[in-house]
Amino acid sequence: MLRVRGSTDTGAFLAGLGTLGMATNMRPRGRVLVVDDDPVICDLVASTLAEHGYPTRRASDAREALYLIQRETPDVILLDVHLPDISGYQLCRRLRDDFGDAIGIIVISGERKESFDRVAGMLLGADDYMVKPFILDELLARVQRLARRSRPVARTVVAGLTRRELEILRLLACGMDHVEIARDLVITAKTVEKHIEH
Repeated sequence: MLRVRGSTDTGAFLAGLGTLGMATNMRPRGRVLVVDDDPVICDLVASTLAEHGYPTRRASDAREALYLIQRETPDVILLDVHLPDISGYQLCRRLRDDFGDAIGIIVISGERKESFDRVAGMLLGADDYMVKPFILDELLARVQRLARRSRPVARTVVAGLTRRELEILRLLACGMDHVEIARDLVITAKTVEKHIEH
């Protein structure tokens, strides 16, 4: 079994890769986004998932992750808690606000703390929580479980609109103005206008 530690164990980490019995030539099972600022872990996890039939993208911070999510909504996100711009917990909360349960989120922490961290991750909307070092086979099983879940909302596009844009459209139809919508959705009026333009 292969454990993922930190970039200090890179040699052992890469050497154990052959123990996974990787599958090849598989049909895509679900799209995964790996959000981690450690390029070694990010690349290894992404390549392992890709070799098991999961098309995978990588992001090193929350800003890049949000950009990639807007371009193509993933089925599962592996989200490191410690990102350089905002915490993974904050990003998890934002994703739940924007996408509901349409995306499976696994929060990953590099610290073994008390159950408070696990509880915080779950309360902020994570579907699962793992601590580094983790076993790649276990991570793969958790990704498989979340990717198998039926997520029709994630794949449904109404006239090219995102879930957030549909919510704004619904509020406009209810007679709310830009300022009221911004206040209700906890976003800026400028963001509301950009969504309406789309």
